[in-house]
Amino acid sequence: MKKVLSLFAAAAILSTSAYAIGGASGAKTDYHKQGKIGELVMNPYKIAPLTAVIKNGGYKLSDVSVEIVPKENGVPLKYNVANKFLLTHGGIPVFGLYPNYYNTVKVSYTKEANGKKERVENEVYEMYASAIYVEASGIKFQKAALFSEAKVSKVDPEFKDRLYFVNNIEEKSGAGTKVVWNNPTGGALEWNYYPQNFIIDTTGEVRWYMLATPIYDLDSSTMAGVMMGFKQDTDGALVWGYGQRYAKYDIMGREIFNRRLPANYIDYSHQLDVAANGNYFLRVASANTLRPDGKNVRTVRDVIVEIDRDGNVVDDWRLYEILDPYRDIALKVLDQGAVCLNIDANKAGQTLSAEELAKLDSSDKFGDIVGTGAGRNWAHVNSVSYDPSDDSIIISSRHQNAVVKIGRDKKIKWILGAHKGWKDEFKKYLLQPVDNKGKKIECDDEYSKCPGYENPEGGFDFTWTQHTAYRIHELSKKGVTYITVFDNGDSRGMEQPAFPTDKYSRAVVYKIDEKKMSVEQVWEYGKQRGHEWYSPVTSLAQYNADKNSIFAYSATAGANFDLANGAFTSAPNPYIMEFKYGSTTPSVEIQLKDTTGYQAWPFDLGKALSK
Repeated sequence: MKKVLSLFAAAAILSTSAYAIGGASGAKTDYHKQGKIGELVMNPYKIAPLTAVIKNGGYKLSDVSVEIVPKENGVPLKYNVANKFLLTHGGIPVFGLYPNYYNTVKVSYTKEANGKKERVENEVYEMYASAIYVEASGIKFQKAALFSEAKVSKVDPEFKDRLYFVNNIEEKSGAGTKVVWNNPTGGALEWNYYPQNFIIDTTGEVRWYMLATPIYDLDSSTMAGVMMGFKQDTDGALVWGYGQRYAKYDIMGREIFNRRLPANYIDYSHQLDVAANGNYFLRVASANTLRPDGKNVRTVRDVIVEIDRDGNVVDDWRLYEILDPYRDIALKVLDQGAVCLNIDANKAGQTLSAEELAKLDSSDKFGDIVGTGAGRNWAHVNSVSYDPSDDSIIISSRHQNAVVKIGRDKKIKWILGAHKGWKDEFKKYLLQPVDNKGKKIECDDEYSKCPGYENPEGGFDFTWTQHTAYRIHELSKKGVTYITVFDNGDSRGMEQPAFPTDKYSRAVVYKIDEKKMSVEQVWEYGKQRGHEWYSPVTSLAQYNADKNSIFAYSATAGANFDLANGAFTSAPNPYIMEFKYGSTTPSVEIQLKDTTGYQAWPFDLGKALSK
């Protein structure tokens, strides 16, 4: 018996000594703690390195606020934390750390356990956040992680607290773009660019970025693509898509969902909309379409799919059945050197002829190529915006130089674009330009050359190779629609200019009277900046109700060009700009250097963590 007891005693000693030298902690935690609650966890979900969580240490926390102490002359970053996020993250979420910097964070909170409460004010935590890391592409234009410099030209006091979410894209890497679709052919599976997503403050400091590697893989056909079209969902989380997926994560990096597209669809890119009816509208393509000539193909950027919150398909809009996939007038004047992000210096300044398009259509060449008919890039739809007033969608078709509103019944309601080249069956939908008194504006060459095209001072013009046709919900009502559009400006006037440097871009606001079938240009900016502000591809314009402002991101502006052929000879230097509504004097102007932009927009931190 004594021998057995001694064995138990020895085991107890061994167990106790094991705890003491690094084994299980027992009924306590043995992490390093800086304050009165729990341990600090950096980058808690692996994809947001400039975030952290101060764990609750077993206490119930309430009335929490966080302050990231700014650098000298930096922007103060303070926010309250909603109770749901305290519970979700098991502590206090910390957002907005400076990279490669020893940060000071102040937190205030009430902690409660076992019937006892204590209020803690301005408890100080100090933490180093690592330098920014992104995968390098190996091309000569990439000079830094994310961007090489942020040039801040102007920030009005009212806008000093802005945070800007930037959805940029690394140029094509030798590691990707190696597979294409088969059975059937077509689609744009090869469209892969490593993501560069980040948030800056108004001093140009990076306060958040995505380390995409855990959820993105250029070697995988189902985990690659181009991350595009980020939005804040109604709960403040980020929702976007890439390639064969659409995803939702909170700003701390916590996965809410990361789903494959429904099987009937492929190749998400460019845009989604978080709609007022609670569903997501995604710009995708068809996984298998039977053409009139009997050929099965995968289509290219010409389908909108509506998906509910559980991932079920509600409806779709197959634009090759609604619009005219053989309308080629816009295709024939596109600069083939800059078709969205497919920048090809060897084709800069070149256009396609009718003969070339006809020859292509009779061939079996399908995929991400400019051409007519389902299975080719005839539409290049780059945005979708849901109109809850009549349950319809507004789409932007870059390769038709048109913004189109389409009902739930798949019937066209109106077309905003030059009247030239439309078949008779579509002409009744074409909007008539008017001035602010409702007087008809006459345009030349079948409404392809309007006063704004001819007049150096500006005036009404349609949009050309445009992006982001967004309904302004706060200003619109049923029958009267305000929209923002980024008018990129390639093929303006349905032609290429004598010199590439004659091209310019605009951010525009239009007012559309659906009963009168008229369109008024309410505001524009960009023509006065000339070629320096010209973005041949990508970009965004949108209205922001919180500051009654128009935000514009001229995302591929500022690149150096070879004047002989109009091709990029350096990386773009995009402009972030924000205007009080109606003003053409910017309240904010920040230029990022050496980076290829896609979209950017004001990020609502309160929506992400405080509500």
